[in-house]
Amino acid sequence: MNPYILASLLFGLGLGTTITFASSHWLLAWMGLEINTLAILPLMAQHHHPRAVEATTKYFLTQATAAATILFASTTNAWLTGQWDILQMAHPLPTTIVLLALALKIGLAPMHAWMPEVLQGLDLTTGLIMSTWQKLAPFALLLQIQPNTSILVVLGLTSTLIGGWGGLNQTQLRKILAYSSIAHLGWMLLILQFTPSLTILALLMYIIMTSSLFLAFKLNKATNINTLATAWTKSPVLTSLAPLLLLSLGGLPPLSGFMPKWLILQELTKQSLPLTATFAALTALLSLYFYLRLSYTMTLTMAPNNLTGTTPWRLSPLQMTMPLVLSTSLSTLLLPLTPAAIALLTF
Repeated sequence: MNPYILASLLFGLGLGTTITFASSHWLLAWMGLEINTLAILPLMAQHHHPRAVEATTKYFLTQATAAATILFASTTNAWLTGQWDILQMAHPLPTTIVLLALALKIGLAPMHAWMPEVLQGLDLTTGLIMSTWQKLAPFALLLQIQPNTSILVVLGLTSTLIGGWGGLNQTQLRKILAYSSIAHLGWMLLILQFTPSLTILALLMYIIMTSSLFLAFKLNKATNINTLATAWTKSPVLTSLAPLLLLSLGGLPPLSGFMPKWLILQELTKQSLPLTATFAALTALLSLYFYLRLSYTMTLTMAPNNLTGTTPWRLSPLQMTMPLVLSTSLSTLLLPLTPAAIALLTF
C-alpha cells in the first residue's frame, strides 16, 4: 500500500477514536465510530484476497448494523428525555438498545459470531488493530453511559464462557486469538458497573498482552498451530518466552495477566456476587486449556513432516522488534506493581 494512503488511513483511525473519546453528544460519538470503521476497511481489504474481501464485507455489515442501532437508540433517548448527551441515558429502553449495539460492535457473546470469521481473513497486523484499537471507542461510550443493569453481568458471563468454549477445538491462531478476545471482553464487562477503573485496567492489560502475542506470531509468520512447531529454529529466545505470554493471557501468577483477574474477582466478592466470581474463574480454565495447548506445541513438539509451507532456512530480514520487546516485558513483569495500580485506581 502507498505509504501516503496508509498514513491517511491510520490518521483516520486515530481521528475517529479521538472524536468518540472527546464527544458528549451522541451524534458526534456516532460520527467518530463511522470514521473509525471507514478508515479500517481499506486496511482489511488491501491484499485483494477473496478471504480478505469476505472478512471486510462481514465487518462492514456488522459495524453498519451496530452504528444504525446506536443512532436509533440515541434518537429514541432524545425523543423520550429531550437530551442528546451520552451521560443522560436515563430511560431503560434506549440504554438497553445501545448496550446491545455496542456489544455487537466489539464482538461480545452472543453477538460474537462475526469476530472469529473476520479475524481469520486478515493479516496479523490488521488483526492486531482490530483486536486492540477498535475496542477503545466503544468502551469509551460504555464507560460514559455507566449503565446499572444486570444485562452487563449476563453478557460478561456469556462471553467468558463462549470465549473459552469456542477456542477449544480451533487450530487457526487468529480464531484462537478472537475467542481469547471475547473472553477477556467478558471479564471487563463483568466489573464495568461496579468499578469502571478496573475495566480500564483490564482493557490496558489485554491490549498489552494481545499486542505481544500478535507481534510474536508475526515475527514467526505463524498462522496455525502446526507452524508454531517450527518456531524454535527461527527465534529460540522468543519461543521460550511465548509460553509466559500465553500463561499471562490465561491469568496465572506471577505474571501480569493475573493482576486484573485477581482484582476483578476480589471486587465481585465484595459486591456480594460470589457465584458470579466462581463461574468467571471456572470459565477462565477453558481459555487456559488452549493457551497451554499452544505452549505445548511451541516448546515440546517436533514439527510435522507434512507441512504445507516450506521451512525457511535462511534468516529473515531484520524487523522492528522494539514494540515486541516492550509489550513482552510488560506482559510478564507488571504484577509487582499491583499496589501502585490499586493506588491509581482509588485516586
